[in-house]
Amino acid sequence: MSTLFSIGEVLIDFVANEKGKGLDEVEAFTKLPGGAPANVAAAVSKYGHQSSMITKLGKDGFGDFLIGVLQDAGVNTDKVFRTTEASTGLAFVSLKENGERDFAFYRKPSADLLLEADEIGEDWFAKGDLLHFCSVDLVESPMKYAHVKAIELVKKSGGVVSFDPNIRLPLWDDEKACQSTVREFLPKANIVKVSDEELEFITGIADEKQALQSLFTGDVKVVVYTKGAEGAEIWLKDKFYPSEGYRVEAIDTTGAGDAFIGGFLAKLMEYNVNDENIEEVIRVNYHDILRFANASGALTTTKKGAISGLPTVAEINGLIFQ
Repeated sequence: MSTLFSIGEVLIDFVANEKGKGLDEVEAFTKLPGGAPANVAAAVSKYGHQSSMITKLGKDGFGDFLIGVLQDAGVNTDKVFRTTEASTGLAFVSLKENGERDFAFYRKPSADLLLEADEIGEDWFAKGDLLHFCSVDLVESPMKYAHVKAIELVKKSGGVVSFDPNIRLPLWDDEKACQSTVREFLPKANIVKVSDEELEFITGIADEKQALQSLFTGDVKVVVYTKGAEGAEIWLKDKFYPSEGYRVEAIDTTGAGDAFIGGFLAKLMEYNVNDENIEEVIRVNYHDILRFANASGALTTTKKGAISGLPTVAEINGLIFQ
């Protein structure tokens, strides 16, 4: 059975208890597990597949909490390292009236950024495994080069690499550094997931179709283009497949994109995807893949938190077949 490996940040989201207030006005927060790669790993596990987290946490109470959350979600934690050199990362999240978020991050550095390339095992990956990563932990740090090594090893083994840039500009010294780093890692991926809010920033191209086509660089075979409540599209080099989203009453959009890509990757695993058959799997099964991913993302917005807000397969199927 294949495994989804997620590499990057696992952190604590302190989500404001009051909606419609800035971080300077909020008085109380709820502690929730977070970090986009962790959210994706949890989704894949919840949807019936093997997942494993690759990261580093502080030897502190927050790290202990996150290990427990990952294990409770069914995520393998034997590749989660611990350190006393830095603390587990924290993010404070303020929710606006429409469910959108305002972030403040505490990680200069956080423990995840200290994961070293030589801590990535040469024998971890096999054909048919997937590696998923985002851009938050691609800032200049040991973790950036741990990503490079993991990507190389997965490719060598015949696995599939998925990249969701998941832009968080407050974590970068400047926008140009973020943009250039995302562009550096794009060609390394087989699957690129990008939102309508990120597309022009990443590509520098205003025309939507031209921007999407420009993402087919290096090893990229599949582009997944998400448009919030409007649904998503899968693009191959010669064809694209649209879909409509599901209308739900959103209370918190935290982790919705992660739940979407988690559902998407879980479906690919169901169809035994590997480096050789990925385009054929999409061509044959795009409808099933997209409706499951859309429902996963939509339902996550109806609850607070990312991992804690993930729906069950039964809830997803209930929305699809209602």
